[in-house]
Amino acid sequence: MRKDREVRDAKPAIDGRRGFLKGAGIAAAAAAAVVAPVAGEAQATESRSDARKARYRETDHVRRFYATNRY
Repeated sequence: MRKDREVRDAKPAIDGRRGFLKGAGIAAAAAAAVVAPVAGEAQATESRSDARKARYRETDHVRRFYATNRY
């Protein structure tokens, strides 16, 4: 009998926590929705010399990495 009373008394506290967490999630989503359009879209710029530059070099440490991760 006592256990039933404890369960009934704990239920409002659990519902209160769930409501708080649900509200916090909704508030975070709403804040993100408001901030996203304001931020705008980022655009990358690259000079001609950067576009022609070699980006990948197979150095000794890269070869060792590949060698250790082969099947």
